[in-house]
Amino acid sequence: MGTIAEVLLIILAILCFLGLVAGVGIYFLVKLGQKAAIKARQAATQLTTHVNAMGAGDAGEVERLRLDLRREVSITRQAVEHAQRQGWGLGDLPQLLADLSAQADVHDGQLAMYAQQRRASPYVDHVTLNRLREHQAKLTAMCARIRADLLGDQLQHASAGIDDLHSRTELEIEARRRPPDPLDEIDELYRRSTQERRDLP
Repeated sequence: MGTIAEVLLIILAILCFLGLVAGVGIYFLVKLGQKAAIKARQAATQLTTHVNAMGAGDAGEVERLRLDLRREVSITRQAVEHAQRQGWGLGDLPQLLADLSAQADVHDGQLAMYAQQRRASPYVDHVTLNRLREHQAKLTAMCARIRADLLGDQLQHASAGIDDLHSRTELEIEARRRPPDPLDEIDELYRRSTQERRDLP
């Protein structure tokens, strides 16, 4: 009777273990499915934006503004992340970029709303479109200024390294030069004096 209880206990333990493994597997599959759904939605949104950006008129222009803004924010973020990896002192620049990205998201939503309304209605709201263009210009100019500042820092770091490397190269080349051989100098003096005697009338 004791062996049957032990076998049942072992089977029960195995079933519990398999149930736990299955539960963990299902949990990770659900998480993976959620991430895949989010990526699919983002890809669908980007594809729709690219397709709409090929259109003509104000709606097409606004969709192109959205793509330009996303590109500007993305390459600015890459520049800041590169500078952080290099260990440069950036001050409040990362926080400023986070605020800029949040504002760019708000502006992107406003552009999307305008483009949708413009596609649905033949009436043009020139005032709102001009304000959207102004906001776009300010946001992209800020991105460009951040990148220009970071590139200036990078060039300054590189300049110091290049100057140091140039000095070391000159010293190494100078150290590798053979010292002049005194016998060669004597031969050269003798040759010159002989040549000068020949040249005398």
